[in-house]
Amino acid sequence: MGGSKKHVVTRTAPSLAIVETNPHDNRDLVLIEAPIVSSYNDRIRPLLDTVDRLRNLNVMREGIQLPTIVVVGDQSSGKSSVLESLAGISLPRGQGICTRVPLVMRLQRSTSPAPEIWLEYSGKVVPTDEEHITEAICAATDVIAGSGKGVSDAPLTLHVKKAGVPDLTMVDLPGITRVPVNGQPENIYEQISGMIMKYIEPQESIILNVLSATVDFTTCESIRMSRQVDKTGERTLAVVTKADMAPEGLLQKVTADDVSIGLGYVCVRNRIGEETYEEARLQEEFLFRTHPMLSLIDDDIVGIPVLAQKLMLIQASMISRCLPEIVRKINHKMETAVLELNKLPMVMASTGEALMALMDIISSAKESLLRILVQGDFSEFPDDQNMHCTARLADMLSKFSDDLQAKPKDVREFLMDEIKILDECKCVGLPNFIPRSAFLAILSQHVDNVHDKPVEFIKKIWDYIEVVLSSVIAKYSENFPQIQTSIKRAGRNLITNIKEQSVERVMEIVEMEKLTDYTCNPDYMTSWTQKTSEQQNFIHAVLYDGKRPEYFSLTGFGNVKISHLRNYHAHLLQQAFDMKMRITSYWTIVLRRIVDNLALYLQLSVKYLVNSQFQKEIVADMVHPRAGGGVERMLEESPSVASKREKLKNSIKLLKESKDAVAAIVDQNSGYGDR
Repeated sequence: MGGSKKHVVTRTAPSLAIVETNPHDNRDLVLIEAPIVSSYNDRIRPLLDTVDRLRNLNVMREGIQLPTIVVVGDQSSGKSSVLESLAGISLPRGQGICTRVPLVMRLQRSTSPAPEIWLEYSGKVVPTDEEHITEAICAATDVIAGSGKGVSDAPLTLHVKKAGVPDLTMVDLPGITRVPVNGQPENIYEQISGMIMKYIEPQESIILNVLSATVDFTTCESIRMSRQVDKTGERTLAVVTKADMAPEGLLQKVTADDVSIGLGYVCVRNRIGEETYEEARLQEEFLFRTHPMLSLIDDDIVGIPVLAQKLMLIQASMISRCLPEIVRKINHKMETAVLELNKLPMVMASTGEALMALMDIISSAKESLLRILVQGDFSEFPDDQNMHCTARLADMLSKFSDDLQAKPKDVREFLMDEIKILDECKCVGLPNFIPRSAFLAILSQHVDNVHDKPVEFIKKIWDYIEVVLSSVIAKYSENFPQIQTSIKRAGRNLITNIKEQSVERVMEIVEMEKLTDYTCNPDYMTSWTQKTSEQQNFIHAVLYDGKRPEYFSLTGFGNVKISHLRNYHAHLLQQAFDMKMRITSYWTIVLRRIVDNLALYLQLSVKYLVNSQFQKEIVADMVHPRAGGGVERMLEESPSVASKREKLKNSIKLLKESKDAVAAIVDQNSGYGDR
């Protein structure tokens, strides 16, 4: 069956040539061994160098994702064997999890005959060699993840500069295991799956999914995970290991593609026992050329050399495609960082500069308060409804008006208050005259009953304005936390003083309603005339109706009880009824007048606060000795601002270096990914 296979040019270990005679063909089958990097393109190394430079700069901490080959696979799928074959070095093996941290493998072709191998982790650089690489990785892993069986998402970087290796950067992740064994944490599956998803989710990641030929691909956990983030498989390349152990049906598996592997499959043979890497490649070549079933698989999808070539080209293509977006993100983040840095306060060298900065803070806060408290412009706080002050003040005033004018529940019998007051205010004189003192007495009772409501309302108003003032001050003084407490205290002191003045003023507004019974509002006479029109009917029902009704329907009052009034004289009932109608008509006007006066006073006092008191009082409070040298403290940059300034400077430096790193390569390779 092997004789029917087409002639191929193979890709195996470095610098070796074999000539073999095919007994079923008169022509010689020439197996030309070329280096694993025979298809190396001069563009690949600069692209990879650029991304590695960005990775070294740690640009990912700025939220910029880099194109990365992420190696995933179920436990015992043969991941380590594949990576060993690509790198030409030995990696940790054994029972359970071999890889416990993300292992970033940076492979770089070298012309030097002597390999250079070193590890980087936790700020350390640890040189090693091919003989001791396994021990070095295990020791570094123990430092990062502990000496037990646990895992960590802190990366360990392995640099390999060696002749014959492909130019690749890959991240090897722990193999997926569902059941914890041998002291592994109970949540080992959740830890590993979370780590894998973190690496494969970014659209810039290339997923190298390692599958064993001995299992049903559809049951692999690594397939399930990769399909969650790459449904069409456009970022996924599958490498099928252990082809020699399960050759039956492998051709159908990789051609049917039941699991949507968009970038295709590559079938490989694992290195066995003490084979050298060169021997393993020769055996792999021989297996796929001569095996009755495996020889039917197309040469373009078999062998470690093909895998290396595909990975290099896919990686180069992904880098080329992502570079313009990476450049855009770098520029955007750098511009944002520069803007934020420029917003930070300058480092001040004199008290004069500090005083100017304080005046800027207060002036900016004043303008903000003018917009939100007076002008009704809340564009500065579009999503914070509590800062839409004119609307909130209007709501509070409307609620106060409704509460104040709500009809109280009658707890005393109808007209009894009026009768009692009239009885106490009677004097020697003509009947049917309502004493003014009686009217003022009943009016005073009404005022006393609502006295607390306007006072509580104005206190509530200034409590709300204090919260608004504090928020505005905090916003505009956030870069000066060393004085923020002092300036907020000054704001509270100002509001406290205004609140005390306002309470006194509101009490005056309420108290003056007791002093006289006056209004020029024509509604009073209109209302009183309408209400007194039922007086005769009312008196008749109380004293003369033979049916002696218990209730009487009175406009504006509903059904009122009248049976308790039959013991009083007609003239007293007439006076009481008249006074009830007068006080009812007048009280409506009094309540509305209180609301109107408070609304006008509120508008005036808020304007006075913003336009006059705020700036003057805050500055006076801040420069006063009790402020503890508030202005002088502005010369001392707070630790939080200093830290933010340093962080922004570091980010800008990193982003500038990143921009320089990609500038030279982006134009040169802009079209490479489209080829």
